[in-house]
Amino acid sequence: MKREVGKDLFSILKMLGGLALFLYGMHVLGEGLSKASGGRMEQILERLTSGRLRAVFLGAAVTAVIQSSSATTVMVVGFVNSGIMKLSSAIGIIMGANIGTTVTSWLLSLSGIEEGNFLVQMLKPSSFSPILAIIGVMLLLFSKKDSRRNIAMIFVGFAVLMFGMDTMSGAVKPLADVPEFANLLLVFQNPFLGILAGALLTAILQSSSASVGILQALCATGSVSYATAFPIILGQNIGTCVTALLSSVGTAKNARRAAIVHLYFNLIGTAAFMAVFYGLHGIVDFPFIDWPAAPYGIAIAHSAFNIFATCLLLPFSDLLERLAYLTIKEDASEHAAVRYVEEDIRTLDVRFMNNPAVAMEQCRKVTAHMADAAADACRRAAGLLHSYAEEEVDKVRQMEEDVDRYEDVLGTYLLKLSGRELSERDSRTLTLYLHSIGDLERISDHAVSIAEAYREMADKKMTFSNKAQEELTVFTRAIERILSLSLEVFVREEGAYVYEVEALQSLVDRLAAEVKKRHIKRLRKGKCTIELGFLLSDILTAYERITAHCAHIAVRMVQVQEDSLEMHGYSEELEERDRERIHLLYEGLVQEFALP
Repeated sequence: MKREVGKDLFSILKMLGGLALFLYGMHVLGEGLSKASGGRMEQILERLTSGRLRAVFLGAAVTAVIQSSSATTVMVVGFVNSGIMKLSSAIGIIMGANIGTTVTSWLLSLSGIEEGNFLVQMLKPSSFSPILAIIGVMLLLFSKKDSRRNIAMIFVGFAVLMFGMDTMSGAVKPLADVPEFANLLLVFQNPFLGILAGALLTAILQSSSASVGILQALCATGSVSYATAFPIILGQNIGTCVTALLSSVGTAKNARRAAIVHLYFNLIGTAAFMAVFYGLHGIVDFPFIDWPAAPYGIAIAHSAFNIFATCLLLPFSDLLERLAYLTIKEDASEHAAVRYVEEDIRTLDVRFMNNPAVAMEQCRKVTAHMADAAADACRRAAGLLHSYAEEEVDKVRQMEEDVDRYEDVLGTYLLKLSGRELSERDSRTLTLYLHSIGDLERISDHAVSIAEAYREMADKKMTFSNKAQEELTVFTRAIERILSLSLEVFVREEGAYVYEVEALQSLVDRLAAEVKKRHIKRLRKGKCTIELGFLLSDILTAYERITAHCAHIAVRMVQVQEDSLEMHGYSEELEERDRERIHLLYEGLVQEFALP
């Protein structure tokens, strides 16, 4: 008796250990695929704006790659919440995600391939997964390139997943001889109890692929009939909605609607599939319903349901959307205009933290918008020299507040993201953004200083002399050039412009010194006042500091491209290596921006 109890205990431990390896392997596999794809998944989904069938195919493809319909649906909820994607586009992707998740069950069903010749035997995952494990471990141990290490994670994750699957199958095989187990499974032949069991298991595991894998492992007992398996499979598709529903808590209404569409799709699909399948079974009496289920049969049933549900409901996507709106009703405030900054900030959704590559892509976009806002504030402030308007000063001040808001939210988001597992390049880029958002915030502050100087002149009815205005016009053109080039380096990663940025920084220093010298001459001749001199000095100082911050941003971006983060050492190395090139650019700029 003790020996039997001990044997049963070790079988349970073996099954739980196999489940743990299976879940971990699935996690590593998905993470490796996500990192290997970088931000491309997000870019593909973002570009989707129309075409229901196209949306379904994209949703299926993305889910097949990242091996998780829950991850795809949560990502879509995040996109809808952030305003990147419309709810109508999200519906097709959610349907496609349900189809894409069936790929895992097909891969797992390969373990049921019968013995045969060598080539057929090698198709079994248990045969080739050890080879993938060896290659993956070797790459992890001896390769330092991110791309190869991501591939290694995919190989190792798949091997661990298959080892866990085999371990589970081996652990549950003896249950075939246990009458109590067979009697328990008979209970789930009741469709409603089977659906409930499948939904609960999937809700707990937060993965339909994992729960389907467990069901396929139980097939090794020979006690799981298709009558038992079908309702459980239907329930598993309902249970996977829990992840998206939980992720939508506290989000915008459209994001909650996306999650509820996922639930309605599976509920309606399950009801329709049961009506059709059991209706036909009552008429035709399917003989296979009492046969022992096989892993490939589970995969077929899983795919059949999701394809059936998609084909049935895709033409009625508009009705699903309307149903979601009826469930989560609109209010007047939803139609109110939202400031573009807040819309941008909403794209920094915490859900993307689970996919650092996607989160970094969102940070890149928001930081680019922050850079545009800071540069636009400078241009508006500079334009006050020739065309003063009080509303323009207010606009500059408002843009500075927007940039401050960007800095607060981006800084917090980036610090949280730094605690996640990032690729080496993403880690360097994150550090660049953390430094650069400070520079951008300071640029907007200096823009306000310039605007306030012109406001003071307007209030006191003072104007610069014609000569001073001409000199400031040249100065302003140089500042606009360095702002434009710095954005090209930072946003579009045009590293070649960094040389001209460095040359422009030297030019601005020269122009500032020359303008100040000329002002002193005019002051001595009585053509200018001391008060105007102070204001001119404030404007020139602000321009010089804007130039310095622009140079910092440009140089840091090139550092990331060349795997370096030492600012001072890099600048010396750059000047030594390309001194002649920068000097030639500088000479050309001196001619182009010669003071009148």
